Amino acid sequence: MVAILGISAFYHDSAAALLLDGEIVAAAQEERFSRIKHDATFPMQAIEFCLEQADIAQTDLDWVGYYEKPLLRFDRLLETYLSVAPGGFVSFARALPGWVREKLWVRRQLSRVTSAINRNSLVFARHHESHAASAFFPSPYQEAAILTIDGVGEWETATWGVGQGNRIELQQHLRFPHSLGLLYSAFTAYCGFRVNSGEYKLMGLAPYGKPVYAERIREQLIDVRDDGSFRLDMSYFRFTRGLRMTSRKFHRLFGGPPRQPESELTERFMNVAASIQVVLEDVLLRMTHEIHRQTGLKSLCMAGGVALNAVANGRVLRDGPFDDIWIQPAAGDAGGALGAAFWIWHQLLQKPRTGSGRDRQAGSLLGPEFSPNEVRQALDQAGLSYEEFDTHQELCQRVSRLLEQQRVVGWFQGRMEFGPRALGNRSLLAAADRKEMQTTLNECVKRREHFRPFAPVVLESSAPKFFEIPEGTRCPYMLVVVPVRSSQFPAVTHVDGSARLQTVDEDTNPKLAELLKAYHNRTGQAVLVNTSFNVRGEPIVCTPHDAIRCFQTTGIDALAIERFLVIKPGCLES
Repeated sequence: MVAILGISAFYHDSAAALLLDGEIVAAAQEERFSRIKHDATFPMQAIEFCLEQADIAQTDLDWVGYYEKPLLRFDRLLETYLSVAPGGFVSFARALPGWVREKLWVRRQLSRVTSAINRNSLVFARHHESHAASAFFPSPYQEAAILTIDGVGEWETATWGVGQGNRIELQQHLRFPHSLGLLYSAFTAYCGFRVNSGEYKLMGLAPYGKPVYAERIREQLIDVRDDGSFRLDMSYFRFTRGLRMTSRKFHRLFGGPPRQPESELTERFMNVAASIQVVLEDVLLRMTHEIHRQTGLKSLCMAGGVALNAVANGRVLRDGPFDDIWIQPAAGDAGGALGAAFWIWHQLLQKPRTGSGRDRQAGSLLGPEFSPNEVRQALDQAGLSYEEFDTHQELCQRVSRLLEQQRVVGWFQGRMEFGPRALGNRSLLAAADRKEMQTTLNECVKRREHFRPFAPVVLESSAPKFFEIPEGTRCPYMLVVVPVRSSQFPAVTHVDGSARLQTVDEDTNPKLAELLKAYHNRTGQAVLVNTSFNVRGEPIVCTPHDAIRCFQTTGIDALAIERFLVIKPGCLES
């Protein structure tokens, strides 16, 4: 048995992933254990979980992979500072202590895990190699084009290449500071959202505006060539020299200063969001057409933070040249941990890769799970009254009745998801047939911005009836926005008539599939709202204690946790 641990850390969304003989055994972000959203610290709790899940010790590890090369990243930081000196001194001075203490001496940090193994068994992959490995190796394809695109790795901001069997080859790249991810993050900051966490808010805001600034962006900020490569006019940006993303010149171009966080969202900022979203989609389409022209391949694999833009992904799927697209569910830095482990297994050790026609990510349900005794103990400690069912089918019948009565149900089942999306194991579920459910979820449970949409979940076999996708299309990871055919589900239909779709099949998630069937049999409705089991500013729940605390402090009506059901007083079924 060969045990390979992959690690990403120190920027955002630190994570660990473990392979045994090339198969994913466990993967999780540190934030789920520390309860600090986007936790960037060394993922010791995530590592301990992975080892415990595999029932091995640190001494049993054969290889440890880190998702990037810290010295090359420091080289970029230093060279960038020197190129703008003395202008970037303040930001450089603030960043340097952290680099010396943590990021530059990553090998010392990794010794907390690797001290018991041969030091030659510690491998540093390049950032975009890790992304590419995470995109291709778990995918269902034996041959595919690969596109990785994010803010920046060591120097690269985007790469493309080809995956064949057990090998990947990255052939071309874009170089810092010319970055589509940083461009989108600059607009995220300008619209008053936090960089590296608020980009999805910008995406959700875009349909409320009109792309009136799109040509201004194309003419002034970004020079895009036919092949999708581009250059930014850096006079509009400050991320190479200052503590802000945008310059005063940028602010003048768009009619005023940045929006203050939590202040009113005016039409101007809605239009700015719509404009950068359109430009992002157009650049991605040019890139994918060029990659297809050069490779002639039918399938595309994607990773990197920009690959979490589900609206752009939907556009690439509909209007792009590839027949099939597979996107790493943990496409951001967390997925780099998984990519580093896969890179060692296939690229370094040259182990074969066999295809089954399905992806190897197992629904991305790779985190912790809890026994009935652990759940019962947590419920008893909280002093909650509950009902325990003999079978999961009985639980689903009761929960479907609650959903029919417009109750919000916390759904906690099996292994926690790896990646930023709740995919049906740490979810809040609700009926999708009434518009008012959006308000209920936003104001009474999630406590988040009103403009952000909720996602639909539906059985894979039923999805083409309600959403504009071809028969047989799988969207298990909630990473593609598609047009909605039906007006039956206003709670999950965004203002532009689209939805971020999740499809479910019985093989990948039988418990959620059983609930969807029970709900359909009771109501005739095939679609539910699926949103993450958390409140704004907190990570998705991990443990029964996390779920109980969220249930008790919000407007969630019922908690279905494994085969136990807790219903708040006043919410009992009529």
